Amino acid sequence: MMTNQSVEVAEPGGRGVPDARRLRAILIAVSVALMAVIASVSGLNVAQTHMAVEFGASQRTVLWIINIYTLTLAALLLPLGAVGDRLGRKGMLVAGLGVFGVASVVAGLARSAEVMLVARAAAGVGAAMIMPITLAVITSTFPEEQRGKAIGVWTGVAGGGGILGMFLSALLVDVADWRRLFLLPVVLVLVALVMTVKSVPASRATSAHRFDTTGALLSAVAVVGLIFVLQEGPERGWTAPATLTALAAGLAAGIGFVAWELRRRAAALLDVRLFRERALATGSVTLLVVFGVQAGIAVVLFPFFQAVLGWSGLLSTVALMPMAVTMMITSGVAPKLAARVGARPTMAAGISLAGVGLALMALLVSVDGGYLSILPGMLAMGAGMGLSMTPSTEAITGSLPPGKQGVASALNDVTREFGTALGVALLGALLSTGYRHAIDGRLDGIPQGAADTAREGVANAVEAADGTGPHGPELLRAAQQSFVDGWQQAMWAGVAVMGALLLYVALRGPGNPATAVDETETTAAPAR
Repeated sequence: MMTNQSVEVAEPGGRGVPDARRLRAILIAVSVALMAVIASVSGLNVAQTHMAVEFGASQRTVLWIINIYTLTLAALLLPLGAVGDRLGRKGMLVAGLGVFGVASVVAGLARSAEVMLVARAAAGVGAAMIMPITLAVITSTFPEEQRGKAIGVWTGVAGGGGILGMFLSALLVDVADWRRLFLLPVVLVLVALVMTVKSVPASRATSAHRFDTTGALLSAVAVVGLIFVLQEGPERGWTAPATLTALAAGLAAGIGFVAWELRRRAAALLDVRLFRERALATGSVTLLVVFGVQAGIAVVLFPFFQAVLGWSGLLSTVALMPMAVTMMITSGVAPKLAARVGARPTMAAGISLAGVGLALMALLVSVDGGYLSILPGMLAMGAGMGLSMTPSTEAITGSLPPGKQGVASALNDVTREFGTALGVALLGALLSTGYRHAIDGRLDGIPQGAADTAREGVANAVEAADGTGPHGPELLRAAQQSFVDGWQQAMWAGVAVMGALLLYVALRGPGNPATAVDETETTAAPAR
């Protein structure tokens, strides 16, 4: 049995467990705060062209404006989650909302790429203060019998919020100005701030040990290095000096982090010995894979909608909504199902359903079939992800004691970020490779310049087709069909990954709901 010296305490003014009305207000407050963070991850993707033109910036600079937010967020999740546990979760959430809101205002008013980069990095800091605390507030406040349902709502927002945020962002870009994108997070922050001050209880953990500064620094370096590789490897090249340097630094810091945390044991930022427990290990692996596949699917779907079907960015985001809505609905159903049949069968059912969705998309997709050829697979994929995410999140948070819920939530979030970066890199690479191999055999008779452009990607081929005269329709059809061939390769790879995950969960999945086993810990009622 592992022990930990962190003890959950209520701050002055506690009046017992919150009633049902206040619990609903707490859940709404943290969900709105989470939505602000999640929507900002993907929102700027729809404004890349606008930023490049207005700032006179290169594509690489624009991508850094987008990626610096995710990189900063992922790097600081574990350290700031732990700081929130110690200093007070409500205070950390309020401070994070303030930093995030101010950074969003500055980004919306930025007149140069440099100012935008700084503002986005600051927003990432604020997001890292917010995201782990939102889940930690739920796990430390809600009674055990209601916690699963609340976590289901949280996972639904975390899973579907990115797509919803992208839709609202695309709508704002189409009907107004791209800078209005920042209105959404600012409004959400103001709502969350008012509700947090009014409803969220103050709670924190006390510890007999000093803060693990070395572990925090090592974790940040490891996360930055490895996510940088996944984000920049496809663009710079996997053997480029910057990529290899980041990989070496990330791996060295990761190994150092594990060694240091094993030495610190109960005083560690994250006691890595807990990964011996089935619940924590299975929940982490499941979230890593599921979010990786989800992110990879988004990379595949957008060019299909825009380059193959010829849809606008707004219509493309609307097309994703059925999958997002299905995911959010099943995230709410998952806790009841897990309570009835167990976490492992629920996770296995979700993984199986997601795998079926991928297989359907691989089997049915066609240029002529259009959107309806992939809709059944999207719905199955969304339902499967919703079923698997909630019990996985519960497994992670339930494996760490009450005094470490900020760290548990941060671990959950870091796993999601790694999965997202990994899925985009791998499935995106598979799609690109499959497309290039397929189109090479379809370019006979196409002028050399247009053929070379078409090999770069389906969007490039669509643009080149307009200038190739009578060869245009032939080139367009070749590019679209080649994209479908690459799509199928990526989908079948996803099926194989989900099959391996299903086997792992069947053999090593959690049994009964994880509970904290630390006999030295006590849970106090949150304060009003």
